Amino acid sequence: MHLTAILDLIAERENTAGQAADRLREQITALTTELARLDNELADLATTRITLHDLAADQFTDDDPTIASAPYQQILAVLAANPAGLRAKDICLAVSVDPTPKHVEGARARLKRMVSRKILTETEPGIFTLAPKRT
Repeated sequence: MHLTAILDLIAERENTAGQAADRLREQITALTTELARLDNELADLATTRITLHDLAADQFTDDDPTIASAPYQQILAVLAANPAGLRAKDICLAVSVDPTPKHVEGARARLKRMVSRKILTETEPGIFTLAPKRT
């Protein structure tokens, strides 16, 4: 083979690889755009879920002081399994919620609401247990 033929083969391969790389870059751009859209949608859904849970906090009834929403049911289940009581942060960890201050304070607000409805008791500051009639 001559040097010119070899260089032509290399140039042809470079051209083919360059075109393939350009196609992949276009796909990456499209996938990145789609991923960003889905990340935004997931963030919006998480915000909506949190808002709905907060709005559903008033689902207590005078006749039956139980709570219909899932976060409250999870809290009740965790406290039923831990009769000595738990702190808000420990409850967050038990229900697989990130124990950041924002989430811990949200949990504490729910717990305090449940104490005011006599579903839970606060045996000592920050320690929550099921009310005696629920154990």
